[in-house]
Amino acid sequence: MPISFTVNGKPTTVDVPADMPLLWVLRDILDLKGTKFGCGISQCGACTVHVNGAAAHSCMRQVSSVAGASITTIEGLSPDGTHALQRAWEELDVPQCGYCQAGQLMAASALLASNPNPTDADIDRAMSGNLCRCATYLRIRQAIHHAASMPATLQGTQSSPREPSSEEVR
Repeated sequence: MPISFTVNGKPTTVDVPADMPLLWVLRDILDLKGTKFGCGISQCGACTVHVNGAAAHSCMRQVSSVAGASITTIEGLSPDGTHALQRAWEELDVPQCGYCQAGQLMAASALLASNPNPTDADIDRAMSGNLCRCATYLRIRQAIHHAASMPATLQGTQSSPREPSSEEVR
């Protein structure tokens, strides 16, 4: 039975088993390879995408559950890599191996869309479902604060500049 939804602003219909994980539909059927397979049990966050604007792990989510939904993958975050978070990630040299970064960016962008001026506790809570084997957590948090201080660049991202926290100044 065909399942229809929107991916990165484009209406999409796939004819796959209803219980196929969204991750595999994105990667194998739609050829969107930016969303990564990490653990397959919704514990690491490498597969994070947005479902109707909320961060969601795609490895355990059945494609039938997103019928009619709007999905955004890392490829849809910014067509040219200029999203505030992508710029902050580069400026602060956040990634090491980079494997988890697409999921980290998607979780962080969902956070900033709903909370344009997050505290460290807000960031830690929002990012708790995303693991980084290289342990760049402090740089991830700094980059989220840095992106929050940049002018808005895309859909519901951050809005106005703010003062850096005492931890950012160090």
